[in-house]
Amino acid sequence: GMAAPVGLRRSVVSPAGRHTASLIFLHGSGDTGQGARAWIKHLLKQDMAFQHIKVIYPTAPARPYTPMKGAFSTVWFDRYKISNDCPEHIESIDSMCRDLTDLINDEIKNGIAKNRILIGGFSMGGGMAMHLAYRFHQDLAGVFALSSFLNNDSAVYQALKRSESVLPELFQCHGTADELVLYSWGEETNKMLKSLGVSTSLHSFPNLNHELSRPEIEKLKTWIVKKLPVEA
Repeated sequence: GMAAPVGLRRSVVSPAGRHTASLIFLHGSGDTGQGARAWIKHLLKQDMAFQHIKVIYPTAPARPYTPMKGAFSTVWFDRYKISNDCPEHIESIDSMCRDLTDLINDEIKNGIAKNRILIGGFSMGGGMAMHLAYRFHQDLAGVFALSSFLNNDSAVYQALKRSESVLPELFQCHGTADELVLYSWGEETNKMLKSLGVSTSLHSFPNLNHELSRPEIEKLKTWIVKKLPVEA
């Protein structure tokens, strides 16, 4: 038969039962799919697993990363700096949107409907997910962004100003003690998307820095099953 497309490396948690929905979780900058999966497994004391949902943790290819003085890092895109008031590195964002579209299409080829696919991630992974869904895949089941933000002049906002579609719901979590991605950046992103017609929620976690926590992942799991219920 045909060789499977190579595409992005990925770590996969298979559903316990019949596969009817898929979840794509995008790691933070410098991490890997394996690393993000292990972090969540450590917090929950088990994999984030479901009866009917396949969980996919892809790994970003290594590329030169400007905030690290051009050193190679596994990042979804480049940034001029880690700040919400600079231009986006749109070329690298758009190129990765194409690679991640291939990943979505792999699931569709496996018989999963587009409205049964959720995408999200931690930090840069959440930013990537918002670009992917709100600019190119407005028919996905939903988007989640944990400790993430969009730049003030984001291409996402420009795209939504022109959009007539019903948009995927956004589930956002953010630690109020985050010193890398300020809570206020997450809050502004949420307000802006809400003003552009996205149904949003923002869950704040007091004393949480730039990290994941067990209560946050439990809350996320509840939302995931609400957006991707077991099919009758």
